[in-house]
Amino acid sequence: MTTSRLTREHATQFAGIALGHVGREYPNNVDHALAEPADARTPSQLHPIFYGSYDWHSCVHSYWMLARLLRRCPDVASAPEIRALFDAQFVPDKVAAECAYFARPTARGFKRPYGWAWLLKLATELELQSDDRWARSLAPLAEVIAQRFRDFLPRATYPVRVGTHFNTAFGLRMAADYAGIKRDDALATLLRETGVRWYGADRDCPAWGEPSGDDFQSSALIEAECMRRLLPPDEFLPWFDRFLPRLADKQPATLFRPATVTDRSDGKIAHLDGLNLSRAWCWRSLGDAMPAEDPRRAIAHEAAREHLAAGLPHLASHYMGEHWLASFAVLALDDAG
Repeated sequence: MTTSRLTREHATQFAGIALGHVGREYPNNVDHALAEPADARTPSQLHPIFYGSYDWHSCVHSYWMLARLLRRCPDVASAPEIRALFDAQFVPDKVAAECAYFARPTARGFKRPYGWAWLLKLATELELQSDDRWARSLAPLAEVIAQRFRDFLPRATYPVRVGTHFNTAFGLRMAADYAGIKRDDALATLLRETGVRWYGADRDCPAWGEPSGDDFQSSALIEAECMRRLLPPDEFLPWFDRFLPRLADKQPATLFRPATVTDRSDGKIAHLDGLNLSRAWCWRSLGDAMPAEDPRRAIAHEAAREHLAAGLPHLASHYMGEHWLASFAVLALDDAG
């Protein structure tokens, strides 16, 4: 049976995958608006830290994964290589260049909210390292992104409920970890109030649109995981009872069936491997949040195991998945509750 907790073997495999692409500049899917001819530049000229892994956000969360693996398995064989990479990349001049990119008028919505969320998740993980140099170096960029959330959320009347990068529940969920580690009560309050405003009245979620053909998140489960993270247990559990009231009967059934992936060389279809992994993360975390005697706890944990088993063998089947899937495997294995 698939191991549902992070092991040393996982750490060795996942670190090897990430180290193989965080410095790989091409192929690259550049998300970059040009205001003038001089703006046509290479990925590494635009982003001296996060230029690899096919796109900026995947590079960010691959760095997060490497940091998490370094902290959880500090004697992993690739630890010296990871530390050397961080020493070379998390330095003031490179961070300043990444900050300068966000200051461009054309970058106002750059990577909102998915890349923002992962950058704050990376900053959170660096704060937990025994060596605080990397966190201190990245701090200016983390503050730029935190301010983006502060500016954007009050203006965002509606949530985005898709199963891709634009999902707003995922953004709130990851940003909450940063607010917690930084003891930023004002940001934490803003995130919580926004979550309640967007999702607080939701009930009897049908999940009828899942999965869509290029989902890598469950819009239903990531909303539930977001609210679990934002609300105290005595508020979350009643909300969850209303949101998925038929969970004890394994309904909606679509949330319990791992997605089928037919072509892992197609970047959009390959998203569905990520859906299985991100569902495993959410199911495990939601199960952990339920009382020990609640029968839904075992149901959620079994769903997590089934989705993990469906996604874990395919982390390096093709570069369209290889450049990002392992990060979601680490979420599923080591970022619950």
